[in-house]
Amino acid sequence: MSDSPQSHRLDPETDRAFRDALGRFASGVTVATTVADGVDHAMTASAFCSVSLDPPLVLLVVDHRNRFHDAVLSSGTWGVSILSEDGQDDGTWLAQRGRPLEGQLDEVPHHRGAATGAALLDRAIAWLECRTWQTYDGGDHTIVVGEVVAATASRGESASERPLLYYRSHYGSLVRSPESEKNSGRSALRQA
Repeated sequence: MSDSPQSHRLDPETDRAFRDALGRFASGVTVATTVADGVDHAMTASAFCSVSLDPPLVLLVVDHRNRFHDAVLSSGTWGVSILSEDGQDDGTWLAQRGRPLEGQLDEVPHHRGAATGAALLDRAIAWLECRTWQTYDGGDHTIVVGEVVAATASRGESASERPLLYYRSHYGSLVRSPESEKNSGRSALRQA
């Protein structure tokens, strides 16, 4: 990781506005997993996104205080489960600080990724297995960029395969519009 620039604290009013603004960015919900020294580690994360198609790269942002932080940095491999609506309880459980490390996945249906051995949650709509490509200083977080070494996505449209969303500290659901970027004559994304 590179040296970080000097930290600048926001005044309380601007800090609150900053947090409120970020809370208004809707995202999907993922669970990141790794195995370090034979022990499963997991964390719920909404700070996850794609980086590159060639090579296939994704990034995950991990708080320095989270016990997953040191585990993922030492293991060098990790998994990402993109949760379905049915995975809400799993996401909530794995977001709780202070939960027991031993047995934390006992009540969470999962399978092992063939490429990394990381636990991949069954109540998900897609799964990625990654090898750490690079890490970057992100203030009180580390940005972990991973090269995707295996990927699987569900193919159905059943209720159990709808994505779990996160907005303003609450879970949400996707409401499909008849218009999409793919079938609309004018796309707001293409105009940007």
